Amino acid sequence: MNPASLVQLRTDASDAIYRQVIEQVKRRVAAGQLKAGDQVPSVREMAKALAVHHMTISKAYSMLEMEGVLLRRRGLPMVVAPQHRVAQPPADRAELLRPALQRAAVEARQLALPKPQVLQLFRAILDETL
Repeated sequence: MNPASLVQLRTDASDAIYRQVIEQVKRRVAAGQLKAGDQVPSVREMAKALAVHHMTISKAYSMLEMEGVLLRRRGLPMVVAPQHRVAQPPADRAELLRPALQRAAVEARQLALPKPQVLQLFRAILDETL
């Protein structure tokens, strides 16, 4: 998979870059876009494509390995761990979205925006092409 299409960094985000990498890889695995045995780009390839220090990617990959998402093989590229053969059920994937939506809901309340306007904005964002 092309490193730039695997992870898209948001420099304006409050999350650290390594955290963004971790969360995006986990979401791709949960959705079945990355399955057991799929290779992930090397640390150097990913760092170069994202224009970040290689230690940032190394930290993210190590944490993904500790969480059982990736599997390190001596002398071979890292791959998605064997237990991730199929996508997670939609309800489980939706739970991965909950923290982001909770943050958005708090911000909408702080801005005193009416629910219909917030929902309309969310629908419009969902319909946008990336």
